[in-house]
Amino acid sequence: MLDTVDLSLSLDRETYTTQLARRQLQLRELGYQIYVQKRPVVVVFEGWDAAGKGGAIKRLTEKLDPRGYAVYSIGPPEGEDKSHHYLYRFWRRLPERGQMAIFDRSWYGRVLVERVEGFCTEAEWKRAYREINSFERQMVDFGTVLVKFWIHISPDEQLRRFEERENNPYKAWKLTDEDWRNRSRWSEYEAAVNEMLLKTSTLTAPWTVIEGNDKWWARVKILSTLVEVLSGELDYRPTDPLAAEKGKRHRKKGGKGKKGNRK
Repeated sequence: MLDTVDLSLSLDRETYTTQLARRQLQLRELGYQIYVQKRPVVVVFEGWDAAGKGGAIKRLTEKLDPRGYAVYSIGPPEGEDKSHHYLYRFWRRLPERGQMAIFDRSWYGRVLVERVEGFCTEAEWKRAYREINSFERQMVDFGTVLVKFWIHISPDEQLRRFEERENNPYKAWKLTDEDWRNRSRWSEYEAAVNEMLLKTSTLTAPWTVIEGNDKWWARVKILSTLVEVLSGELDYRPTDPLAAEKGKRHRKKGGKGKKGNRK
């Protein structure tokens, strides 16, 4: 499935700036509707190391009311979470009605890193596809709006970003030895991702694969997808700032013309 993704897609700066602001304003309006309609929302971000998950989440939340969402950065289970079923720590982080939960990595770790690195048995990760589909179905049946993103980049683009991080003192903390080790197992992870997408993209909880080599394209597509999904689920069409601005300019022009006629 990943072989069919067109990673050449990109945006120029002007289009990116315009579309980003447009979608952020629409999401802010939809965020209020989430609260008014008391719908829980879950947004899942998965992707390669350095794919741009953090940057996308930053742009997603930038104009949202901070009281209306929570971001969970998921790493290896610790403490109490370690002594329970792997879905336990996600169950207890699900949002209440009218709130949004954003997961930077998620329950899909069971069929990705835990599978590839041998942190669970083959029987466990194979069984997890059914468990995950059931878990997501329960969320959706409850009324949760569930949106899942896989951000895809090429091995060459990942290497470029790794090297950029390594040479930038402000970003070096993001790069770890584990990132380099995971990169060396790209083909194994790619096989796991393809199987994950195939077996867990369902009618109730489909995956959206994001072409991520160009960060601007990826961010706008993610926000646009969220606007589309939330608009449909909430049966609410947010104001389009671009259309409103165009109408405003048109009315201004019309007004000037009429004034001239009166003279």
